[in-house]
Amino acid sequence: MNGRIKKLGIVLAVFGLGFVAAGGYAFLRTQDGAKSLQAFSAAQNVKLTYNDQGQLTDHGDVASGQAILNLLQNDWGYKVDASELNPNDPVVNTASEYMVQMATIAHHTLDSKQTIVLDKDVTAADGTVFKAGTYEFNVDGRYFSGFNRANPIEAKARDLAWSPLAHGLIAELGVGSVTASTLQMGLGLAALFAGLGFVLIVAGLGLVWAVRPETVKAPAFQPVPTPA
Repeated sequence: MNGRIKKLGIVLAVFGLGFVAAGGYAFLRTQDGAKSLQAFSAAQNVKLTYNDQGQLTDHGDVASGQAILNLLQNDWGYKVDASELNPNDPVVNTASEYMVQMATIAHHTLDSKQTIVLDKDVTAADGTVFKAGTYEFNVDGRYFSGFNRANPIEAKARDLAWSPLAHGLIAELGVGSVTASTLQMGLGLAALFAGLGFVLIVAGLGLVWAVRPETVKAPAFQPVPTPA
């Protein structure tokens, strides 16, 4: 029985080494991905801005920076990890930073004013006539689907505000956010593999130690005196 338990302990230890190796490999691959994400953002010079107090700003405006965070946290329901917003490392390379940058693009789009030029009179489907001329249209928080396309002014304002550039930037930042989150999960899995490996190694070696043969000291032989 002791021999079988010892063999089981050795098998567990070997499996543990395998899990530790898998954890190390996952960690190295995750670090490669993080370095690549950092280099990609640095090459594009994608950065957040902060003031001297470490507050997020938008073109130097703290109130605008707070409005961006409100949009992200309250309207979109995203939980920002404050530890990922590091004024000493403004390069966008974490999930929260990517989401803040995405909210920045959306905030400026939602709060923009578009200049619409109608070259000629346009009659809408309901019979309303829009005279040729220049119009100022406030987007006023409208997302792409929130415009009335039957209104020629709103239809043009939608195309100007939610341009392919705005959609492309938001899509790219969304990919960055998902990539950063995936890398965090990769680190978690690496730690899980390594932790499980160490547990198996300790358990296996513990079984081997528990069934080891022990040497017991026998009492010294004492001759019994022979009766006369």
